[in-house]
Formats: sequence, structure tokens, C-alpha cells
Amino acid sequence: MSAEFERLVAQFERFQSKIQRVDDQFASIGQMQAEIGALEATATSPDRTVTVVAGPGGSVTDIRIADGAMRQDGRALANTLMATLREAVAESARKQAVVVDQHMGGSLGLTEQVLETQAEVLGTSVEELRSKVEQETPRRAVNEGEPEDYSAQSFMARAEDAPAPPPATGGSQGDEFLKNLFDDRGDH
Repeated sequence: MSAEFERLVAQFERFQSKIQRVDDQFASIGQMQAEIGALEATATSPDRTVTVVAGPGGSVTDIRIADGAMRQDGRALANTLMATLREAVAESARKQAVVVDQHMGGSLGLTEQVLETQAEVLGTSVEELRSKVEQETPRRAVNEGEPEDYSAQSFMARAEDAPAPPPATGGSQGDEFLKNLFDDRGDH
């Protein structure tokens, strides 16, 4: 009976480990949401007369127009404002994609998708935008002993975590208990 008890304890510990991985993954999602909520991107026109600040989702949170901007005619000022606004919103989208990819381990490839789309729309190269991302993006610190991300890890059973096959004998009460515990059909 001792060997069976040890086997049940080992299976229970693997189950707890899987639950912990799921909890860790949800904690990472909460951190990701906080980082996105605090996200801010600032763009300034080449002549330094217009500054636009964009937040999460490209929401414009501030527009600053220097006194010197009023010397431009209306059309030139509008063009400067629109170009600066587009750059701030684009930077916000890049930053947001990077945060998501950092927390999801890059498995979504979101940053690359955003860079490719922006390169096409803005008439620039992916490489140029990628260099901007590298300049704009601080690296996330990872706690020692903590995996960098959990996206590549499944909370479902892995082959090496699979329980040992039941003994060839008719099974035991412990086996029946585990079968009922993990049976998600609800017909026990």
C-alpha cells in the first residue's frame, strides 16, 4: 500500500505543479495589463513645434504646440500635426506589441506583424522600425529562477508528467479516486 500511496502523492504533486504554472501565467497577464495601461509614446516634429503623446491603443493624451508653430500657414501646421500624431500613435502600437510579445514569449509574433504593417503604411522599412523598437524598449527584468515567459509551457499534461499506467490488476480505490478526480465529463 505504501508504493501506491507514494504514486498518488506524486500524481497529486504534478497536478499542483500544473495549477501553479497556470497561476503564474495569469499573474504575468496581470503584469502585462499594468504595463500596457502605463504605456506612453511621445513624438516631436522635426522642427520641434509640435509634440504629441499617445497612450494605450493609440489614444492621444496630449498635444503641445510651440509658439513658433503659429508662424506656419494653416496647411503646413496641419501637416506637421498629422505627421507627428501618426508617429506617436505608431510608436504606441509598437510598444504595446512588444509588451504583449514579451509576456507571451513572442509566440504571437505580434511585434513583427505590427512592424510589417507600419512599414507598408508609413512607407519605410521593417529594419528601420525594428531599430526604433530596440531604442524604445527597455528589457523586462526576470526574477532569478523564474522562466522568462510561460507561453511555451502548457498547463496540460506533458508526456514526461503523464502518470504511470495503472497496474495490470483490476485497479484500486486510489486509481478510481484519481480517475474520478480528473474525469471532466461529470458523469461519475
